[in-house]
Amino acid sequence: MAILVRLFAIAIAYLLACIAAAIVFTLGTLSAAGDDVAALDIPSVALWGVVGVSATIMAALAMLPALLVIALSEGFAWRSIVLYGVLGGVLALSLGYGIDFAGYLGGPDSIVAREREVLAASGIAGGLVYWLVAGRKAGAWK
Repeated sequence: MAILVRLFAIAIAYLLACIAAAIVFTLGTLSAAGDDVAALDIPSVALWGVVGVSATIMAALAMLPALLVIALSEGFAWRSIVLYGVLGGVLALSLGYGIDFAGYLGGPDSIVAREREVLAASGIAGGLVYWLVAGRKAGAWK
């Protein structure tokens, strides 16, 4: 019974992590060059719609690599907040480079560098939210 509760907690934590990563990704993308997102006058329904679509896409793209990381963290009972943040950032960057190989070609002043920062920040946010919901008790079901 404990394993079923743990699997439910992992699923909820993964969904919440994808939503948090989508929020950071959307706001980071919209605030290009430090502009204020509120000054763009985007309707909140449209903003939440974009967050919902991007969370769905992120959840679908990151499912298998995230399940590998989750299985390792549960098996080895990794509970470090830093580890989840780093693994989330690395996972997001690796998925971003896997989709768009042109990211390797951009210099520090190109728009690709901004995308790297936003991808890393969204992955870190997702990893920290996952830790907050389920990662703190990783391996406790054993």
